[in-house]
Amino acid sequence: MQSGIRFLFHTFAALALVVLSTSHATAQTAPVDFSLWPTDLKINGTVIGCTGPEISPRISDLLNSSSDETTVVLLLDDNANADGFELDDAKADIASFEKEDFDDLKPILAALDKASGVLLVSSKNIAPSEQKLLSAIQPSIQNIIDGGGVLAGVGPVVSHFGKHCATTNKELIDGMHFAPDTIILHDYQSSRRDDLNNFLANKPLSVGIGIAESTAFVLRGRKIRTYGKGKNTFVIAGNRNQRHRVQELSEASRRRRTNPYQTMVDLTAWRRDAIDRQRDPFPPTKAPTPFVEKGTLMIVGGGGMPRGLSRRMVQAAGGKKAKMVFIPCSEQDSVSSNSGMVRLWKQMGVASATVLHTKDRNKANSDEEFLAPLKEATGIWFGGGRQWNLADSYYGTQAHQLMKDVLARGGVIGGSSAGASIQADYLLRGNPLGNFDMMAAGYERGLGFLQGVAIDQHFSQRRRHKDLAKVIDRLPQLLGIGLDEGTAIVVTGSDAEVVGKGKAFFFDRREPVADDADGFIGLSAGSHFDLDKRQVTEESTEE
Repeated sequence: MQSGIRFLFHTFAALALVVLSTSHATAQTAPVDFSLWPTDLKINGTVIGCTGPEISPRISDLLNSSSDETTVVLLLDDNANADGFELDDAKADIASFEKEDFDDLKPILAALDKASGVLLVSSKNIAPSEQKLLSAIQPSIQNIIDGGGVLAGVGPVVSHFGKHCATTNKELIDGMHFAPDTIILHDYQSSRRDDLNNFLANKPLSVGIGIAESTAFVLRGRKIRTYGKGKNTFVIAGNRNQRHRVQELSEASRRRRTNPYQTMVDLTAWRRDAIDRQRDPFPPTKAPTPFVEKGTLMIVGGGGMPRGLSRRMVQAAGGKKAKMVFIPCSEQDSVSSNSGMVRLWKQMGVASATVLHTKDRNKANSDEEFLAPLKEATGIWFGGGRQWNLADSYYGTQAHQLMKDVLARGGVIGGSSAGASIQADYLLRGNPLGNFDMMAAGYERGLGFLQGVAIDQHFSQRRRHKDLAKVIDRLPQLLGIGLDEGTAIVVTGSDAEVVGKGKAFFFDRREPVADDADGFIGLSAGSHFDLDKRQVTEESTEE
């Protein structure tokens, strides 16, 4: 009888272990839907929209500075005029067309094919006949923008520059898609806030832009700035947990330095925030357990590699059989293949060492040649920089899943600085405008190799203890980890071993912390911390 009970006990224990392992593995390798996230992260040229001709000198400056071939001017109605636009004839040919010229599109399209700048001027709402013209010239203008040129619009035509366009009877039609995922309201006033909110309720993945009188917006790359006397208003829809997000931007001061958070928005971040608001709340109220089912994570706080960690990583990746991949964290479209990390790996005699980099999410999702090194990799290292770049390039792509697969087959993933933060479930300091925002809407999702945590770096050197404490106070379901420079944690299972010259700090705020308490545990090299139980399992006596 007792032997039977013992048999049942061990059987249930084994089953429980299998279930626990399965749940950890599922959290670690669950795929993310690629189609949710934008692939057009920026435009190659410049798009300008303003409410009236009084802002024309500023538009002329931008057109003249960027157009060096032909500038095409289209006056879309009888009252539209280009008076006040001092376009530089010496720099670019000016091809001007009026409404009476629109019956024959061949000369217009021929001029656009040679142009690097376009100015569209309207004095009234676009009539159906002019909408047909806009549809006809849209591909040509898109080619100009894609080639790095400038599109400027004055008057109601600007409302057509977004993905959706509001008609006079408050319906939405297709726009020209020059400002991705936007709904633009021309001559915006606070009395139209309800209109914009209603449009966003129907198109919640869009960003609403309201342009005030005597004001312009300038979208260059992915950042939008304001010019003129008024303010531009940016809005995205709320949900059951959040109100509408609203921000107003004025023109940056020319006399003094201004905070970039107050003078520009990153359109891609706003688009991603709109997407996030339509998904389940993140992070979830009950965070996944920080547990690495297979493989090893090596997470470094920046400022140089702890002694011996590079060799330890290569050994964990297979030694002479290791197939290593270095992934830089860069905003540039291309990087050098002559990486110091790759040279070091080759000196160690690894089987292969490759630099892998792209800013093209489609390439990271479906280019077999690009993905091939990840399919065989036994070790990956993420470089430093700004961590949002890594989220942009890889989050939700096939490359992202292949990175998780490296762990699933027992490999190793490491990274330093930004390459440390990106490994967490919750991404800190993800705002593309600067690294001071700990929590950045649209960029709160890391690559998630270590679930249920948020990781900060350069920790003591930049006095970041209070920053991380505020985040974990707000999201106590997460375990906060702060890493000093030259310091790392090596994670297997739920065990985090501290290595290096500084300390690793662990913030557990599930219970309130007294005002006079640190509210964290700081551990030196040789210490071990259980990430699941959130407790020290071995503490080094070294200082």
